[in-house]
Amino acid sequence: MSAGQLPQGCFVRIDKPALQSIVDKLKESGYRVIGPTVSQAAVVYSDLDSVQQLPIGYVDDQEAGRYRLVKNGRECYFAYVVGPHSLKNYLFPPRTTVLETIRIKGKWQMTSPSPAEKPLAFIGVRSCELHALAAQDRIFLGDRYVDPDYQARRNNLFLLAVNCGRAAATCFCTSMNTGPAVRGGADLALFELPTHFVIEVGSERGGQVVSATPWRPCTTQEIAEAQQVPKQAAQQIRRRLDTHEIRDLLLNNLEHERWDQVAQRCLSCTNCTMVCPTCFCSNVSDISDLSSESSRRERVWDSCFNEEHSYMTGGLVHASIKARYRQWLTHKLASWIDQFGSSGCVGCGRCITWCPVGIDLTEEVAAIRDSDSMRRGP
Repeated sequence: MSAGQLPQGCFVRIDKPALQSIVDKLKESGYRVIGPTVSQAAVVYSDLDSVQQLPIGYVDDQEAGRYRLVKNGRECYFAYVVGPHSLKNYLFPPRTTVLETIRIKGKWQMTSPSPAEKPLAFIGVRSCELHALAAQDRIFLGDRYVDPDYQARRNNLFLLAVNCGRAAATCFCTSMNTGPAVRGGADLALFELPTHFVIEVGSERGGQVVSATPWRPCTTQEIAEAQQVPKQAAQQIRRRLDTHEIRDLLLNNLEHERWDQVAQRCLSCTNCTMVCPTCFCSNVSDISDLSSESSRRERVWDSCFNEEHSYMTGGLVHASIKARYRQWLTHKLASWIDQFGSSGCVGCGRCITWCPVGIDLTEEVAAIRDSDSMRRGP
C-alpha cells in the first residue's frame, strides 16, 4: 500500500462538495465517469463531469405503472432509488457492432471492433445493481464461452456504490437478499447523511481514489449512524416475494389459470425486459452498404416478449402472449436457477414500475402460490 492510501474496510467522512474530488481523481486516472443525471423527467446514467449534474434534491415516486420525479426541497444527492437505466446499458449496450468487413481488391477483410479505450467508472450504483452485475458476469464471463466485448468493458470497472436511504414502493430487494445495504462488490460504498458522506473503502483502488479527497477518519458513533441509513430503507419496503421452493412452484404450474389472466392485461411491449438489469436476450443482423463493398454485423437487444424471438423452422414456439409471459417469468425465477445457480431477479422493481399496465410479478407469483396451497390442502 502506497503512503497515504486508505486501507480496505476503513470508514472516512467527507463533506458533500468533496465528492467532486473523487470525480476529478477518476477522470485524471483516465476513467470515463458515468453517474445519475436527470433527463426527460427520469434519473438515467450519463457522462458526469460535475457533481452538480447529480439529481440533487430529487426523489422518485414509483408504483406499478407509474414513475414521477419531484423536488423535495432538500439537498440530498442520492435520495432517488433507481431509474430505467442500469449498468447493463453500458456493459451490454443496446446496439453493438461485433464484426466489420470490407472488400479490398476483391478480397474481404474482417475485423472485430474494440470497445472504447477508456475504462468506466460508475457513481451511484445501488446494491441490487451490484447483484445484477454479478449475474451478468456469470452469463458473459463464467461459462464455457466468454463474451469478448463484455469482458473488455468489464475490465478495470470502478464502482462507487450508494447505500439506499429510502425505498420505492416497487422495491422488494429484501426478499431477494440483494439490498438495500451494500455488502461488497464495490470499490467505495457511500452512506449519505444530511450534512456529509461516510465512505467505506472496498478495494485498494477505492482507497487510492478517496485518499485524494479532504477526508477524516470516522468515529465509532459516525459509523453506527451511517449503518442505520440502509436499515431505515429496509423498513420502508412493503412488497414481498416468497422465494421458498419458487422454482418447483412455477414449473409445476405451467397450465395455471393465472397465466391466462395476466395475458389479458400484458401488452407484450418488452418494457420489463428492456429495463431489467439482468435480461440478456439479443439478436444479430448483417447490414451492408449500397455499394456492397462493406458490411457490419450488429448485436441488438431482443426480448422473449417479441413474437419472432421464439421463431424456429416450422413456426413460433411462444405464439401467444400467455406463452411469452410464462416463458419470461419462469425463466427469470425458476429455470435461471438451473442455468446459473441463482435467481435472475434482484428485486429492483423496475419491471413493475415501467410496465404500462402495472403488472406486478410479486402479485402473480403470490396468486399461483395461494391457489397451489389451496389445491394441496393442509
